[in-house]
Amino acid sequence: MTEPSSTLDALNPTASAAAAALPATRMRAIYQASYGPPSSLGMCELPVPEPGPDGVLVRVQAAALHVGDVFAVRGTPLPMRLATGLFKPSYGVPGFDVAGTVSAVGARVTQLRVGDAVFGTCKGSCAELVATQASTLAPIPSGLDFAGAAALPTSGLAALHALRDVAKLAPGQRLLINGAAGGVGLFALQLGKIYGAHVSGVCSTRNVELLRSLGADEVIDYTRDDFTRGAQRYDVILDNIENRNLTDLRRALTPDGMLICNSGTGARGMRMLIRLLKPLLLNPFVRHKLRRYLSQPNSADLRTLADFVSRGALRRVIDATYPLQETPAALNHIEAGHARGKVIVKI
Repeated sequence: MTEPSSTLDALNPTASAAAAALPATRMRAIYQASYGPPSSLGMCELPVPEPGPDGVLVRVQAAALHVGDVFAVRGTPLPMRLATGLFKPSYGVPGFDVAGTVSAVGARVTQLRVGDAVFGTCKGSCAELVATQASTLAPIPSGLDFAGAAALPTSGLAALHALRDVAKLAPGQRLLINGAAGGVGLFALQLGKIYGAHVSGVCSTRNVELLRSLGADEVIDYTRDDFTRGAQRYDVILDNIENRNLTDLRRALTPDGMLICNSGTGARGMRMLIRLLKPLLLNPFVRHKLRRYLSQPNSADLRTLADFVSRGALRRVIDATYPLQETPAALNHIEAGHARGKVIVKI
């Protein structure tokens, strides 16, 4: 790995010159000047960001990565660029999930203080320092380390919002999770049990015992059994993979059951667009409820997750941990589909 400052020069000379003119203290970060594979990322030095009046500066101890970070780095699928920059990354530092300590607070921030241990979401968590809104952070519960806290936000909130807000999951309902061994799936399995559902998880052979250890009532090994061809019907299916057609999935639902689609993998270009839109276009014409949703981070729901952790009802599963300079390898690991649970970058 080359020296950080020279890496920045090579990636983006204009950004390097602008950064050099700023008096702010500099920090190490993982950076890319243009969209591309994880190998397009490199270590560099950037100015320390400044929090706004409602913002907080966090010294990062751990960042968690997920498949959305791969999309942001590659700039695909193209709708992702509405949030990350149309022609090139608007910020260039990957990572949305963060855990660390508060270094500074904005003038209007009252709920957090310098020195507080916090977790939540931000822009560019693969850096030594990040600035983010206080409304997207919450205190780390007692007994939880930084890596475990970083594993919670995006995947935990996605599972919470799918089951609590979209499905309105009720005790006694049958929930099936396709892709139950991934980051969202493992949280959804446990949240399903918290809400009193009968939970079935679909995974590969190597993850069967993991799902059982987290409380799954039934584990379906997709290498041996096809849940869409079985006799069982489910009130809610949370599909984190979307590797089956809608006809097959609807066959596995109860007559008024709900399918929640939650994946951006496995397709490109027009095929991706068709897959994203098809459930929404079909929904008005069928009895089944076909849903997509957006998960918006907020402090209140982060506190809900923290409370479940404090009560021992919600466990984090960490698949692998990488140092900051190996962030590209961490993203490659996720993109290859090898991760079960969360992938952590320690700063």
